[in-house]
Amino acid sequence: MSAHSAADRETRKRNPEATRRVILEAAAELIAEQGAAALTHRAVAARAGVALGSTTRYFESIDDLRGAALRMLGDEVDAYLARMEEDLAICEDLAECLAASMYGFFADARQVHAMMALVTAAASDPSLRSLAVRWTDRLTDLLAAHVGRERAVVAEVYLDGAVMHAALHDEPLTRQAVTRALRAIFAMPETGGR
Repeated sequence: MSAHSAADRETRKRNPEATRRVILEAAAELIAEQGAAALTHRAVAARAGVALGSTTRYFESIDDLRGAALRMLGDEVDAYLARMEEDLAICEDLAECLAASMYGFFADARQVHAMMALVTAAASDPSLRSLAVRWTDRLTDLLAAHVGRERAVVAEVYLDGAVMHAALHDEPLTRQAVTRALRAIFAMPETGGR
């Protein structure tokens, strides 16, 4: 994204929304790579291939830019969950299908690091919390329709841990290991608690 042609820059001059989008995409990439706290106007401008002043023209502060980029990353997570929901609706083996879908997520370093950036930003900024819990709440609701609420919560917590594992290790958990863990979770007795 950092190499932009003169034609790209000329198009953005005539299309302010395109410039705003390029800035947002650059900010989202930087957050996924370095975390939300590392975001600066200078780094975003360099990544986007725009003048430094463009970042403040479209976003009043670095906090506004950070929030918009985190929302963009949250929208990507929502899109991933929508595809997962479609896949699970036609699946015969929930543990296998969910493990396959999640393994694709774990293997995508950008997705994993974007998710971790959302979580860490939300942990220190309560105004961002709703962005981070969109994943947990939606995944729990999606799974609850198949296995009940208690099992869904346990599966979601396990998968959160697997995302963290993928962020910290060179290789994610294997698809087979995730499938076995999910089968065990889905087979656990319901106690009526959370």
